[in-house]
Amino acid sequence: MKVCKFGGSSVASAAQIKKVIDIVVSDPDRRVVVVSAPGKRFAGDEKVTDMLISCAARTLAGEDAVESVERVVSRFDSIRRELGLPEDLMENVRSGLAKRLASSKRSPAAFTDGVKALGEEFSARFCAAAFCAAGHAAVYADPREAGMLLSEEFGNAQLLPESPELLSKYLLSQSGIVVFPGFFGYTRAGQVVTFSRGGSDITGAILAAAVSADVYENFTDVDSVYPVDPRIVPEVKEGISEMTYREMRELSYAGFGVFHDEAVMPAIRAEIPINIRNTNRPDEPGTMVLPRRRTIQGRVLGLACAAGFGTLYVSKYMMNREVGFVSKLLGILADEGISFESIPAGVDNVSVIMRDELFRPGVRERIMERIGRELQTDEVSYEAGLAVIMAVGEGMRCTVGVGERIWGALSRAGVNVQMINQGSSEISMMFGIREEDLVKAVRALYDELFANDPYAGKRLTNV
Repeated sequence: MKVCKFGGSSVASAAQIKKVIDIVVSDPDRRVVVVSAPGKRFAGDEKVTDMLISCAARTLAGEDAVESVERVVSRFDSIRRELGLPEDLMENVRSGLAKRLASSKRSPAAFTDGVKALGEEFSARFCAAAFCAAGHAAVYADPREAGMLLSEEFGNAQLLPESPELLSKYLLSQSGIVVFPGFFGYTRAGQVVTFSRGGSDITGAILAAAVSADVYENFTDVDSVYPVDPRIVPEVKEGISEMTYREMRELSYAGFGVFHDEAVMPAIRAEIPINIRNTNRPDEPGTMVLPRRRTIQGRVLGLACAAGFGTLYVSKYMMNREVGFVSKLLGILADEGISFESIPAGVDNVSVIMRDELFRPGVRERIMERIGRELQTDEVSYEAGLAVIMAVGEGMRCTVGVGERIWGALSRAGVNVQMINQGSSEISMMFGIREEDLVKAVRALYDELFANDPYAGKRLTNV
């Protein structure tokens, strides 16, 4: 059995939904289909989820939400008409919106969850109807009836322990195609609650694990995951054919990938292979994410990069002899709600890499004052404008010379490396550079590591 998830771009219009139907019915193993709310149809278009959030916000503020509601109704009616579906589907849209917007506003978070979940509910109902209209047996799965039970953490719900067994029994008892709305479920008390944004990926991964799927297919709008950001290196043509869960996790650390790695954790824990594919080019094999894969010694799989970081530098003579120093430092950051990304350290100094947006002025000065006073440091400073590049690959492990190739490429490009950190697994190296050098550095590393890679785009099991 295969579980397929289709993102917002894949169900953004009637034309896209027809592609979804063709993809699903082309393989009888595709039995469970998870859909997002309709996304953007073109640049400048509005996602249905954003429309619904606007409806909720205006209603909570006591403002007239009629215009926002009509945009939602109009969007779904356009899809219905183009698919040739019955008019009574629109009555469900109108009544569903009216009921949720008239519900209790005692908890704004609960109210907002109830409204914004309607995007996925309507999308799944319309897709199920479209399958049936095309002559294929399909059923809409009500998450409450199916057993998608979640904690009462509105906007960040967690799966309850009894849910996987309930979902498994429900899904395996169904015949035909099951169309399941992503993003939301129900509390034990029957209240709608959503996962974090991007939660349709979470739904798909949960269902794939529940039925022990042969593969979890994640359909989006790209052919595969690329080894570098194509916005920086447009000439990159070959995607990554296979990667391990560890490689995906390391790469996603710096914003790499087409979904949040944490969102697919249920599938990873169950060791379900994940196949990232393109709805618009379904014949492309995409990228497989696997528990293990064959590797080539010394080969770097991908580069992830991101700007917007900074370095908190703390120095104190004989720091290495002071038990608990770093723990106290991190405790201060934790008190202030600041997470960190990496902690390169020397004998008498430590650097904490963090996202600049978290360490904003005002908060920054207060924390630095606390560190200096409570830890009796010799120096505390902060430098913004840092970008990080992560080189990742299982083939880097226990291999001599990878670092030399990287340093050489950056040196020839005139890029100064301000920070280096290698993961203990030896499958990743992180470099901190100035933001203004990011494009130059990535292009130099692409030329060195990927431009002439004989294994690019190949599944190594076939080499």
